[in-house]
This record gives sequence, structure tokens and C-alpha cells, in this order.
Amino acid sequence: MSTVGLVDAGGANLGSVRYALERLQVDVRMVREARDLESLERVILPGVGAAAEGMKRLHAQGLVEPLRQLQVPLMGICLGMQLLFERSEEGNVECLGLLPGIVRRLHPGVGVRVPHMGWNKLLALRESPLLDGVPVGSSAYFVHSYAAPVTSDTVAACHHGGLFTAVVQRDRLCGAQFHPERSAGPGARILRNFLEIATQ
Repeated sequence: MSTVGLVDAGGANLGSVRYALERLQVDVRMVREARDLESLERVILPGVGAAAEGMKRLHAQGLVEPLRQLQVPLMGICLGMQLLFERSEEGNVECLGLLPGIVRRLHPGVGVRVPHMGWNKLLALRESPLLDGVPVGSSAYFVHSYAAPVTSDTVAACHHGGLFTAVVQRDRLCGAQFHPERSAGPGARILRNFLEIATQ
């Protein structure tokens, strides 16, 4: 199995993502500066917290442009997925701009609490290698208050006061709004599927 770079963007889920990858017998390299990205075959950007703080840390580490120029598969998890998009309403911050769309706050309503916390069903919208072997109707574990819109890049959506992107893929760019490291079998399968995506 190839070496996977795990970007230390200050998220509380960093350790749990690393353990999930190690359970899949992956060699993990921590990425804290641009030179750490050299010779990696794929990269994961996890994150928990606010978009503005996440981008501030990536800028401080000198990782924004290297991530934008990355030529290997990149997967964002939770906040990390949101940072793949153009902008976030959370702090009105410019993100990496690798995927089109603006991340917006979820709208609370009757029976709809924000933040969205807990298990929710994935609604597959199109075929993708990321969902290979994931049973139809599988659920994943979410913790978030902001979400990306459903676009042509959306692989699977979720409903919480409206539809939002739960899994996204555009060529080598992938993302999961939920926490695959906390989503039992379906989460582990999605991580493994990302690890098997062709690097070219």
C-alpha cells in the first residue's frame, strides 16, 4: 500500500483518521509543510472546526498553493471537504477553490437541529469508485453546521433540512462531509476505495 499524507490542519479528528488508516495497514506521513507533500501518492485533508481557522492554519503552514497544485488524489474529510470548495459562509472565507460551490450554514427548523450530529442515510446520486461495495441505504456519522451544495460533482447527498453534499468526487478530488473514521463498515470501505483510486 502506498504512503498517504495526512495534513495536520489542527482538527480534533486527526488522530482518529490516522488510526483508521493504520487499521487499513496504510503507511501514514504527517504533512505540516509543503516539503512533506513530496513523493506522496495521495493526500487526506481532515478537519474539525471553523473554515476561517482552517484556512488560516493552511496559509500559515504554506500549504494553500501546494494543495491547489497537487497532482495526486486528494480527499477532504468533514471541514477538509468544505475547504475544497470556493468559499465558506463561515467567516466569509476564500477556500481552496478546487471545486465549484459555496459552503453555507444548515438551516434549523422543526425537527432539524443545527449542528447536524449523528447517523444519517447516504443517498447515492451517481456511480463513483468511492461508493464501490458500500450497500445502498448505508448511514454515516455527521457532525457539522455548514455544508456544501449538491452539484454535478456530488456522488451522494444527505437530507437534513434540505439536501447537501455528503460525498463528492471530481476526478482525483474526493470528499466526505461525514466522518468515515467513525462510520463503521461503510466509512472504512469509502476510505479503502479512496486508497485504491488510480494516481494518474
